[in-house]
Amino acid sequence: MIALSLADISQAVDGALHLSDSATAADLVDGSVQTDSRLVEPGSIFIAKPGAVTDGHLFAPVAVTRGATLLIVERRLDLPVSQIVVSDAVAALGGLAALVVARVRAAGTLRVVGVTGSNGKTTTKNLLRSILQRVGPTVAPQGSFNNQVGAPMTMLEVTFDTRFLVIEMGASSEGAIARLVRLARPDVGIVLTVGLAHAGEFGDLDATVRAKSEMVTHLLATDVAVLNGDDRRVTQMAEVTPARIVRFGEYGQVNVRASDLHSGRTGTTFTLHLANGQSAPVVFPVLGEHHVMNALAAAAAAEVLGVSLHDIVAALQATTRAERWRMEVLGGKDDVTIINDAYNASPDSMSAALKTLAQIGTPGRRTIAVLGEMAELGEQAGEEHDRIGLLAVRLNISQMIVVGPAARRMHISTINEGSWDGESAYVDTPDEAFELVRTSVNPGDTVLVKSSNSAGLRYLGDRLGDLFS
Repeated sequence: MIALSLADISQAVDGALHLSDSATAADLVDGSVQTDSRLVEPGSIFIAKPGAVTDGHLFAPVAVTRGATLLIVERRLDLPVSQIVVSDAVAALGGLAALVVARVRAAGTLRVVGVTGSNGKTTTKNLLRSILQRVGPTVAPQGSFNNQVGAPMTMLEVTFDTRFLVIEMGASSEGAIARLVRLARPDVGIVLTVGLAHAGEFGDLDATVRAKSEMVTHLLATDVAVLNGDDRRVTQMAEVTPARIVRFGEYGQVNVRASDLHSGRTGTTFTLHLANGQSAPVVFPVLGEHHVMNALAAAAAAEVLGVSLHDIVAALQATTRAERWRMEVLGGKDDVTIINDAYNASPDSMSAALKTLAQIGTPGRRTIAVLGEMAELGEQAGEEHDRIGLLAVRLNISQMIVVGPAARRMHISTINEGSWDGESAYVDTPDEAFELVRTSVNPGDTVLVKSSNSAGLRYLGDRLGDLFS
C-alpha cells in the first residue's frame, strides 16, 4: 500500500484511533493490507473482518506476532499495537481502498476501468489486463476477486506508478455494484451481459438489470460506458447514464465489432473493427466463439484509453486461455481433447459451451458433455436444467453424462425428448463420472466438463486432462 499516516487512515475508515505507546498519529504505514493473519508480514495492516464461520478478531494476536503495525477492528483488543476501532470492518476496508485510489489518481495519470455482467467478467478483465500492461503498469485482480472484500483488496495494490486499474465488480444484491463504483470511481464502465446467473439471489431478471445498471448510472458525463450492443437489456442502459456510450458487438449499430468469425479446436479467427475505423485480422486462441464478445469489450475499453490497434491485437493473439478452469483445453493423447469449463455455469454460459462443443468436434468422432449443476438459479433452476438437456439433444451431442442430484433433471429431459437411446447417463459423483469417461472415451473424442463451481467438476476436468496428457 502507498504510505499513509495513521491519522489519514483513521479518517478514511471513519474510526477511532488508539495509538500504541511508541506511535504518533503522523506515523506512516506502507505495508500490505491483509484480512488473513497467515499473510501478515512486518509492517502490515490487519483488518479483523467478521466472517460467516469465524471472527477475524480471534486471529489478531497472530497478526501482531507476525509483525502487523496496525489493526483495524470492530472492538478494541488488549494488544500492544495501534488500533483503529470502526463500526464495520468491511466498510472500513472499502474506505481505505477509496483513499488510496483517490491519492494515486490525484498525483498522476491513473485510469480506472470497472467490469460487470452476468457472464464474462473474469475473462474480459484478464484480456483487458493483457492489453493495458503493454502500454503501462496495470493492476487487476487475480481470479474472481469481485466482491466487497476482493475488489477493495485489488484497489489497495495501486502505487504512484500505476497507470491502469481494472476492477471486476460482481453483485449478490442490488446496491453492491453501486458501492464499488463509488469507491473506485471508474473512468470506463463495462457492462457485458444480463442473464440468469445468480437469479436466485436477485429474485428476478428485472432486479438483475437494475443491479448491473449500477455500473453506468453512477458514472459522470466525462466517463465512458462500454455496453454490449447485442444484448437488449444492456443497450437500454444508455438511457440511465450521463456517460458517453461506446457499444460493442457483432450486429446492429455498434462502434467496435467483429466480422468474418471462424471457430475451431484452436480458437477463433475474426476481423476486429475499432470505432476509429481501423481494422485488423485477429487469431484468438481462446476456445469458444462466445469469448469474442469479451475480446470486443476489452478492445473497446482499451481504445477509449488510447491503446493502439497493434497493441490490442497483439495482446489478444497472445492470450491462450480465458482463465484457469474456463474453456481450458487439456489432454491431447490419442487426439482426445478435454475442455475444462467447470469454474462456473449459468444457462447462458452452459449453452455457449455446448454450442462450442458441437461446433469443434472432429467429424466422425464423438462429442461428450459431462455436466453438473448450474447453481443459484432459484425457482428457475428446474426449468433451466431441462432446457440445457433439450439443447444437448438438439445439438446432437453424442454422449451426455450428468453428475449429481441437483443436475439430474438435465438427464431426465434428454430421455423425455425421446430421440436418444442410452446416450445420456446419470451418476451421483465426479468419481463415477471419471470412470465412465475413462472406460468409454475413444481416440479423437472431444469431452466438455461444465458446471458451477459448487459442483466440484473442475477437479474432474483436471483429472481427465492428466489422464489424456
